Amino acid sequence: MPLSPSSPGLRRPRRPRRRLRRPLTAAAGVLGELLITLGMLLGLFVVYSLWWTDVVADRTAAGDAARVRQSWAAPPAGAGSGADARPPAPRVYRAGDGVGFLHIPRLGKDYEVLIKLGTGTDVLNEGVAGVYQQPYAAAMPWAGSGNFAMAAHRDGHGAKFHDLPQLRPGDKVVVETRTTWYVYTVDRTLQQTSKYDVGVTAPIPPESGYHHPGHYLTLTTCTPAYTSRYRMAVWASLTRTEPVDKARDLPAELR
Repeated sequence: MPLSPSSPGLRRPRRPRRRLRRPLTAAAGVLGELLITLGMLLGLFVVYSLWWTDVVADRTAAGDAARVRQSWAAPPAGAGSGADARPPAPRVYRAGDGVGFLHIPRLGKDYEVLIKLGTGTDVLNEGVAGVYQQPYAAAMPWAGSGNFAMAAHRDGHGAKFHDLPQLRPGDKVVVETRTTWYVYTVDRTLQQTSKYDVGVTAPIPPESGYHHPGHYLTLTTCTPAYTSRYRMAVWASLTRTEPVDKARDLPAELR
C-alpha cells in the first residue's frame, strides 16, 4: 500500500525558499545601510565643495588683499626722494602675485575681488580672479593695447563669478591698480561656448565684435552653475582712466 503524504513514515521535503529569505533580508539591510552612508558622504561632499571651500577661500583672499593694500601704502621700490626722485622701475609679476582689484557695480556696491597672476587651480582656489598666461598671455591694463583676460570660479572656492551672467552691455567694470582706475564698459556677453574655446581670451577675440587692436577686458567662468561643462565670457572695452588719489573719493562708477 503506498504511503500518503499524511502517513507517519513520510517526511515532507523542506522548501528552500525559507532558507534563502534570511540571507536575502540581511543582504538588503546591508545594502540599505551602504546607500544611506553613501548619501551622507555625498551630502558632506556637497557641503564641503559649495560652502566650506568658500569660507576658506574668502579668508585667504581677505588676508592677501590686505597685504596687497599694505604694500601699496609703502613707497614704491626704487623710488627716490627730492632731487633723487625718479619713476619706479616697472614691476615684473609672477604667478600668484597680486595685480589689483576688480570692481563690478552691477554685482553689488561692495563687490571687490583681488586679481592675481595665473589661472591654475592653486591660484583660483584662493578666491581670486586669475589673469590668463596661456594660451594667450593677457595684456595688463597699462599696456599699449591688448586683452586683459581673467577667470574665476562660478561655484565653490569663493565663487567670485557666480553672478557673472547678470552682466549686460553698458555695465561698468573697474580695475583698480596702485596708481590708476581703469574703467571698462561691457560690449558683449557670450552665455555659452566650449570649454576648449581658447579664442575668447585672444588679443582680439573672434566672437567679441572687436576687429582692431584695443584695450579690452575679458571675464570668463564655467556655465551652467554647478558644472564645468561649458564656458561663458564677458567682453568690455576701456572707456577711461583716472589716477588714484587717496585724498579723493572713488571714481563716479563706484559711488
